[in-house]
Amino acid sequence: MTNSTRQTPTEPAKQIIGVRRIFAMETANFFLLLGTTLFLVVFGLVMVLSSSSIESHVQNNSFFTAFLKQLLYAGVAIPLMLLASRMPTRFWKRMARPAILLGIGLQLLVLTPLSYEYGGNRNWVTFAPGVNLQPSEFVKLALIVWIAFVLTRPGADDTDWKRYFTPVGAAGLVSIGLVLVGRDLGTAVILLFIVFGTFYFAGVKLRYLLTSGAIIGVLGVMFAFASQSRTDRINVWLNGCTEADYLKDCWQQMHGTWALASGGVFGVGLGNSKAKWSWLPEADNDYIFAIIGEELGLIGAVVVLLLFVVIAISFIRIIRANTDPFARIVTSGVMVWIIGQALVNIAVVVGVLPVLGVPLPLISAGGSSLISSLLAIGVVLSFAREHPERKAPGIELTPAERSRLAAVERSRQR
Repeated sequence: MTNSTRQTPTEPAKQIIGVRRIFAMETANFFLLLGTTLFLVVFGLVMVLSSSSIESHVQNNSFFTAFLKQLLYAGVAIPLMLLASRMPTRFWKRMARPAILLGIGLQLLVLTPLSYEYGGNRNWVTFAPGVNLQPSEFVKLALIVWIAFVLTRPGADDTDWKRYFTPVGAAGLVSIGLVLVGRDLGTAVILLFIVFGTFYFAGVKLRYLLTSGAIIGVLGVMFAFASQSRTDRINVWLNGCTEADYLKDCWQQMHGTWALASGGVFGVGLGNSKAKWSWLPEADNDYIFAIIGEELGLIGAVVVLLLFVVIAISFIRIIRANTDPFARIVTSGVMVWIIGQALVNIAVVVGVLPVLGVPLPLISAGGSSLISSLLAIGVVLSFAREHPERKAPGIELTPAERSRLAAVERSRQR
């Protein structure tokens, strides 16, 4: 009885010290990226509820159907992100090969009867009633990790282009080719950004990138004009809308522009959008930025842009603070993916680019996009966590923690 009484008061103290030790190991970069990401996810849930409520009521007699689905996806994605953030770098290196094989394997399912077409693209797979997956979203992360693994293998050298062109080129071409088979040009463009951006930040010679980019650019133009639907969208983008195009290729673009314009500086107020009343297709997905501009105005739209700038700064800080080439390349690839896709989505909404059909990361409705994006950010958070800059005062370190900090400090001094 005496021993039990004496030990009980110390148990909460031990738990508090353990929790403090966990969070004391994290850097400012870790919390900056984590906090901004969570804020955007919560903001996205609010905007999905606002933008989808009318369509949800029309289709399901409930204002909350799409919102509850997105809330469920967030409930799965956030724990996955936090779990991924606890994994060591060596874990992601071991997972590179299985990840790319699994990603390509899932993408192959779009060629089977399990796949279905939506919006002119056949890039979705149904595993069970109500359980759908877009494999190409997970291919993005798998491709980034695979490229980083190949470029940082022992003996890798940017002058020996055959050493990395064969494994990376094969994986990239197969992944992008399968996406194009499903006629999803927008996702294929993002995958190309990822491949070239990752190569660029890995230090691959610019002449290789320019040569490959010119060849792929020609092929991309040929593919873009191979479909009458894409040709019409490009012609509308280049030449403007006519009265004949209004009900067809101009409908979404024009109503998105009108939604942005009606928002003004301060917006019409959260929940007061008129475009979401069945006027703007994909209001909770590809064109959610138009609803943000309408309801929250120019101020709300600029705040969203600034939050993505903060995420970009977080990625850059993590890259600069890390000494592992694998971690730096993966972080660069995820940055190109998240920031590049956000810019493409916003550029489409404001009319700078033709309609491509890519969601706004962390904000648009869609389970595959949200889960894969948060999982990728979790991988980056694991790199930030493994390279602490300092420990919080007043917390005793274990010998293993002291040894790791000393190793990091020695590597930085070199």
